[in-house]
Amino acid sequence: MLADLSPLIAATAQWLTCAYPSAGGARAATLCEVQARQAVTVAAWLRYPTPADAALVGIAGPGGSARLDWISGADHTLGHDPDAHAWRTWVDEVVASWAACLLTDPDLARLAVDALAEGSRDAGDPGRFRRLVAPDETDRRAAALLRHPDLLAPVSALHQDQLLDLLKPGQALTA
Repeated sequence: MLADLSPLIAATAQWLTCAYPSAGGARAATLCEVQARQAVTVAAWLRYPTPADAALVGIAGPGGSARLDWISGADHTLGHDPDAHAWRTWVDEVVASWAACLLTDPDLARLAVDALAEGSRDAGDPGRFRRLVAPDETDRRAAALLRHPDLLAPVSALHQDQLLDLLKPGQALTA
């Protein structure tokens, strides 16, 4: 059984960076990817807080990117080769939505990272999610589309209420 979320995290981060790419060259693309991966990691750990939760999503599958592709307008740019886009089956819509919320609201991102530290997942080194919670100007430029609240609004609105409910003070980290 799959007890870690790395395929889900990798696919969902890739979806975000494909849908909202960096336009600043290789260094900017890398910084954009790091920010997406940090946001998706936090969102995935909040969504699937225990090894049992991670194992269950590994068995059942996260659902894929079909609705996200439709919302972002990417559905008609995919082509007809299903093998070229098999990774999209590992995209988790809720995790992508929560990551979009975190990317567009640094205060919410800090609250989410703090919730991880209080929950069953150890956020580890406080600087581990620095590019998510305290992006500098280079990070912001590299991920201008990925952090743009208006552009991400359709994705973040999908499951934002669930994230806000989860992060209310006194809530246990259960999905």
